[in-house]
Amino acid sequence: MSSVRLGDLDQGRGSARRGGTPRTIARPKRSRGFRIVVALIVAAVLLGGTYGCLYFSPTFTIESVKVTGADHLTNEEMAILAAVPQGTTLLNVDTGAIEDSVVRDAWVESVRVSRLFPNTLEIAVTERKIAAVVDVAADNAKTTQMWAIASDGMWLMEIPARDSELGQSISPQIFEDADAVLHIKDVPFGLTPEVGTYCTDGNVSNALAILDGLSTELAEQVKTVSATDAASTLLTLDNGIEIAFGTAEDIRDKERICLTIMAEHPGTVAYINVRVVDRPTWRAV
Repeated sequence: MSSVRLGDLDQGRGSARRGGTPRTIARPKRSRGFRIVVALIVAAVLLGGTYGCLYFSPTFTIESVKVTGADHLTNEEMAILAAVPQGTTLLNVDTGAIEDSVVRDAWVESVRVSRLFPNTLEIAVTERKIAAVVDVAADNAKTTQMWAIASDGMWLMEIPARDSELGQSISPQIFEDADAVLHIKDVPFGLTPEVGTYCTDGNVSNALAILDGLSTELAEQVKTVSATDAASTLLTLDNGIEIAFGTAEDIRDKERICLTIMAEHPGTVAYINVRVVDRPTWRAV
């Protein structure tokens, strides 16, 4: 243990001021973290420069566009919707703009655009499906138009004649699906569908809600739906049985009653009324 007098300290300070040997001040060493930050900044600058060069170069020019999930849209229609400019690269392509353009089509429920390096752009489409074909009275009820409608109520398109010019240019899948679904008929005159809009007719919406709520067992037997008004909605099965279903309420209860009546009286039922679910009636052939 040692001690120093205050006078000695003063003398030491004085000698330093008078030209004595100065004390060495240690400089802090650069930390490892600081060196890492510098390295990252340099790497970012190099990567940015490289990306900038590639962005304006033709290195990743889009040479092919791969489309998946588009069964009701032709290649020509998808090319028009996507509208990928000639010479676009995977680095400068505006995928958001392409998605916004494609999803505007009534058939397209959702879309995702992805880059597949080195030269392919992928457009993955999820399409709406035809839930029913609505027989729409037109020309002062003198003619009938066939309109495809999706389960969410979106009007998809008017189904043209197969042998027409338009019929020859659209996807064959449209006719195949339209033939496989049921028809909603007897809709009051005045319905004016428009492609890409949602149906606002209560009678058609009620019919769609019934079809959406039925289980597969009964839904697959329905051939047509008469939608004169919601309360009088009438289902006709492929075996000829008519079901006065009414509004889209208590759907599963109404369905259960119908299936039970048909199972207990096979081959003899012609008509079932379940509009009032707790007072069902039926009539034999």
